[in-house]
Amino acid sequence: MKELLLRQKQVLLFIIAGALSAIVEIGSFKILSVHLPQIFIHENNFHGIHYPLSNIFSTSCGIITNYFLSIWFVFERGKHSKRREFAYFMSVSFLSTILSLIVFQMFFRFVFTDVINVGFFVFSQEMISKIAAILLVSMLNYTVKKKVIFNG
Repeated sequence: MKELLLRQKQVLLFIIAGALSAIVEIGSFKILSVHLPQIFIHENNFHGIHYPLSNIFSTSCGIITNYFLSIWFVFERGKHSKRREFAYFMSVSFLSTILSLIVFQMFFRFVFTDVINVGFFVFSQEMISKIAAILLVSMLNYTVKKKVIFNG
């Protein structure tokens, strides 16, 4: 078991960094999705897009958190210069953000059409859609970041 953990250390660290980034992203999404509709009346539904600003701002918070956790704990540097590495990371993250927004909208409209009650906590439609989008996109992110940006 210990050998398996040592071999999969990078994957385990990526999962931990991703989980911490997801906590930042989900927490900021919850705060923003509650308060931004009070400022921007169309935040709940902007031409069929639900919570666009909350999604973009919270995803940005998660990306920045994930970048720093990735370079500090998960991946080794050296394949690219710091500037190029950051540019690649942000480019992949930008594309991931667009994918995450699309996946969120699909989950929100078609998959999670009601709240999910787990007994001690009730997940709203937007929260469960956000969590599912993060999980789906993070699998793609690991592969791309490992193989393209950092030492693969």
